[in-house]
Order: sequence, then structure tokens, then C-alpha cells
Amino acid sequence: MSETSLAGAIRNALLTADPKAKCFATRKLMREWRKGALEWRFDVDMPDQPAWPERPELLPPNQMPKRGKGGSEAKRIALWHSLAHIEFVAIDLALDMAGRFGEQMGERFVSDFLSVAADEAMHFALLDRKLKTLGSHYGALPAHGGLWQTADETKHDVTARLAIVPMVLEARGLDVTPATLERVRSAGDENGAKILERILDDEIRHVGFGTKHFIEIVKKSGKSPEFAWKRLVETHFRGAIKPPFNDSARLAAGLSRDFYG
Repeated sequence: MSETSLAGAIRNALLTADPKAKCFATRKLMREWRKGALEWRFDVDMPDQPAWPERPELLPPNQMPKRGKGGSEAKRIALWHSLAHIEFVAIDLALDMAGRFGEQMGERFVSDFLSVAADEAMHFALLDRKLKTLGSHYGALPAHGGLWQTADETKHDVTARLAIVPMVLEARGLDVTPATLERVRSAGDENGAKILERILDDEIRHVGFGTKHFIEIVKKSGKSPEFAWKRLVETHFRGAIKPPFNDSARLAAGLSRDFYG
């Protein structure tokens, strides 16, 4: 295996446990890809699970502490820690998308999802810095242990992965982020509000990448993208897709009401 193979570089980033080092590895990977320094070779498999740090402790959703407990400062830290963890796992989700399905899907697909991974690394860095201004850090609190489960369950089907990760999980972020942003801004945290605005803008593009590639794949098979998406969600998503929906952000990402209405 050459160190300059695309698959090898992606695998190395996935197997970097330290959060700061993973962010650096992801950004370096994106730069090398854009410069043409990585050979289009998929000579290694992606790991079943990425490397993660010893902290945070990962808990099942039903064992996660309720965010409403504690004083206002504790609630703020819990919010930003939760968001940081989501973005940290999102780095690996995007890297795995590019490394696992890139040979099948082509260079445009890889470029799209490596850019997503770089964005998620930047989001994580912003959120980790935010935690430090509050006297905390990523890993100080327990975190949701189930965020990788969907990736594992869809690792053999790019259509299912696209249907669930960008078009359900990230699309849900479009729905809930505006209310969080307004709460943060109303509390006088303009810096926090600007971070969330940046994340929301980028996530519209991320959902758009997923939706675009999903529709292209399904249309080649002569099927209805909306029908195929609903069947895949029924099979692979263990929850209900329920309002409120951010219809304008979803539509900007190509995710019309015909999918989820």
C-alpha cells in the first residue's frame, strides 16, 4: 500500500483517535486531494469503527444525563458539549462515506464528502474552542454512544447510507438548529449564535450533497427517489421523522416535501 493512496489517507484519518489530530489529518487529506497528491486507489478497507479518544464516555441514549439538570452554566456547557460530539462523529461519517463508497461512486462523490469532512472538522474546532471559553473541554461530559450505529448498519449500501445520514440525521439538524440559535442569541451569546449560523449554512450544503447523489443513483434504476427514500427509512431508521420541519432549508438542500411530507 502506498502512503499516497486515497483510501490509505482516509483510513489513517479515521484511525486517528485524538480529536485535534483527527481534525488536522482531515484538513490535510482535503488539501492533498485538491492538489492531486493522492493516487486514485482503494487498496485498503475502511475500519468497521473509527478510532476515538478515551473520553468522552459513550453512553446509550437512555442513559444520557438530562440536559435540564444543574445551573445555567452547566446547561450551556452540556449544550455545547453535545454539539461538539455530534460534529466530531460527523467527521468520521463523512470520511467513511468517501472511503467506503468512493471507488463505486467516483471522484465528484469523493470531493463532495471530503469537503463535508473538512467542514465538520472546522465545526468541531469552533465548538471545542467554545467549550474552553466556558472552562470546559470536549470529553468532560458523557456523550451519545449511538451516533455511529447507522453507519455500521448501512456499510454495505451507499443508497441506504445517503438516505439516512445526510437526508435524515443531518436534515434533522436543519430543523432544530434555528431554535437553538435563537435561544443562544436571546441569552446574549452572539459568538455562539455566529457559530451556529455557520454550521447551519454548511449543513444545508451537506444535506444537498447527500440528496443529489441519492437522487442520481435511484433515477438510474428507474425508481422514484421519494418512494425509494421512504422504503429505506422504514428499513434502516429506528425513529419517527416528525415536525417541526425547516422547509426552506430542506428545500434549499433539494429535499422537497415530496420526500417527508
